[in-house]
Amino acid sequence: MIKKFAAAVMMAVLTTSAASGQTEGGTPGQPSVTVLDTQEVQGILGREIRSTADENMGRIVDVLVDGQGIARAAIIDFGGFLGVGSRKIAVAWQALHFVPQAEKRYGIVLELTRDQVKPAPEYKEGRPVIAIVASGKFEPLP
Repeated sequence: MIKKFAAAVMMAVLTTSAASGQTEGGTPGQPSVTVLDTQEVQGILGREIRSTADENMGRIVDVLVDGQGIARAAIIDFGGFLGVGSRKIAVAWQALHFVPQAEKRYGIVLELTRDQVKPAPEYKEGRPVIAIVASGKFEPLP
């Protein structure tokens, strides 16, 4: 699944770059490149998720995309202690919010609390995905 996501992201970057035209000094027929500033982008797999009540919700272990490469859900390793007793759950991508933090990083906040997420069904690859959807009333952490 991660390989599929990485391939989709790479294809989107290459398609976008190619559509933007040649960069200065580019060779005709060669693909152009886009330089992404490390202060503007970052990987999210393995990143900790916090709730709006500042509770630890787990870590992102996968991102599910549709056939057009649009992120639809994040898979979170939720619950347990040090990985024991945890389970994977799916949350709608729109329920995640990326908020500025120190050191030019972004914190990831889930628009749900632990109590709201506890009854979520476990995500199992190859089965229909049931993703939890948030209310849409996000208020950033204080």
